[in-house]
Amino acid sequence: MSDTSINNKRIAKNTLLLYFRMFFMMAITLYTSRVVLAALGVEDFGIYNVVGGVVAMMGILNGAMSVSTQRFLTFELGKNDKIRLKQVFSMSMSIYILFAIILVLLAETIGLWFLNTYLVIPSEKMEAANWVYQFSIISAVITLLYNPYNAMIIAHERMKIYAYVSVYEAILKLTVALLIQFLADDRLFYYGLFLLIASFMVTLTYFIYSVRSFEEARYTFYWEKELFNQLLSYSGWNMFGSIASLVKGQGLNILLNLFFNPSVNAARGIAFQINSAVSQFFTNFYTAVRPQITKYYAQDDIENMTKLVFRSSKFSFFLIMFISLPLIVEAPFVIKLWLGQIPEYVIPFMRLIILITAVDAMATPLMTTAHATGNIKLYQSVVGTLVMFNIPISYVALELGYSAVSVFYISLVISIISLFLRLWIVNRLLDFPVIDYMKDVFGRCTLCSLLGAIIPVLLASRLGTTFLSFCLVSIVSLFSSSLTIWFIGLNATERSQLLTIVKKKIKR
Repeated sequence: MSDTSINNKRIAKNTLLLYFRMFFMMAITLYTSRVVLAALGVEDFGIYNVVGGVVAMMGILNGAMSVSTQRFLTFELGKNDKIRLKQVFSMSMSIYILFAIILVLLAETIGLWFLNTYLVIPSEKMEAANWVYQFSIISAVITLLYNPYNAMIIAHERMKIYAYVSVYEAILKLTVALLIQFLADDRLFYYGLFLLIASFMVTLTYFIYSVRSFEEARYTFYWEKELFNQLLSYSGWNMFGSIASLVKGQGLNILLNLFFNPSVNAARGIAFQINSAVSQFFTNFYTAVRPQITKYYAQDDIENMTKLVFRSSKFSFFLIMFISLPLIVEAPFVIKLWLGQIPEYVIPFMRLIILITAVDAMATPLMTTAHATGNIKLYQSVVGTLVMFNIPISYVALELGYSAVSVFYISLVISIISLFLRLWIVNRLLDFPVIDYMKDVFGRCTLCSLLGAIIPVLLASRLGTTFLSFCLVSIVSLFSSSLTIWFIGLNATERSQLLTIVKKKIKR
């Protein structure tokens, strides 16, 4: 059996494990969100989202180093250099400790000042908000320090433990949600505290597994100037990209708070939780694929890497399209069924955020390709700068009196432009086949989404918001998506390969 076949089987196995994780977590997460919203109320739920967002902005260090660590660990595994792998891990861990100190300093100065000076929070809730902020800082530091161990697990493609621990984490969060229902007072305070404890327990689990499973994950102080500079330079440019992403995400969250009130932040938080459940279809598949892209590049197998980028771009988009089409079309019924109410702005927020996620999912393999080369200066500077334009453009729109929904229309347009910029950059780095990508990936995905939505939308417009109509529209949506993906989204080779796989499974 060829290495490519073995890699494809590994991707398939890991994807199935991650889908087991996803379905379990989706059910728990959706129920947990409903319980938390009922226990905290819309105002406290909105406060928790916006306060946690301030800490997330401080966590740009975390995102930057996480991508950097995964890239270098996966690259050395592709080279099969165990000694270098241990050196990279130990050096990364030392940098994480340094970054944790920087995170605390930033959060306890600039972040604390911003929380108490600018955020719109009722005076009677300020003490609880400050406690939640402190809990969020500690949780962010814990998450920062477990990232090297998490990166090691993903680099080794041990998706089984990754799936199990994620399920464990979801159960802990559900337990927290159920516990706060029994508290008469200070629910916001205890919610933040209990989530901190849950975060610590998850981190401890990752640490114990990694140390026992991978000899190279046992930290020993190691210093090498060249490696330090490589990691720091790579992380620095990643940090710029992370800043851009957080400016877009949490920056827009703060803008909504400044122009409106916490209930709009709550609507955004609810919409993102639905999107988080939907995007797991893409995330789980891509978590299994991502290490292979970097390993192919490390082995100088550009042909197979390019094929994998094409397939993963399409499949990521199709996975989101398949699951989200019924949710987008039947959003009022889904929100009412889930929450028992329909908060203002939740429906348009949810629809637009899912569309943005679908575009970004298509572009993510291009990002990983650029990261695999190690030369990310051009990529991060160009794409990151464009992404940050979300804030000034959205600010102008809100100042002119446009609704809160306008910021997500702006974000969708910028995401589409960013996709084309990523293509141009990857072409400069690797002589990437842009025209083929536009035809086989972007063209097919766009056509599938437009044609697949016609019948479900027309049907939903003629039916009421009842359970029967929801079931009917959902079935039609899934059937319509399947047909368009099979006949338009997949090329002849991909259809043939899938049929071969199905026939083999049937014979067994």
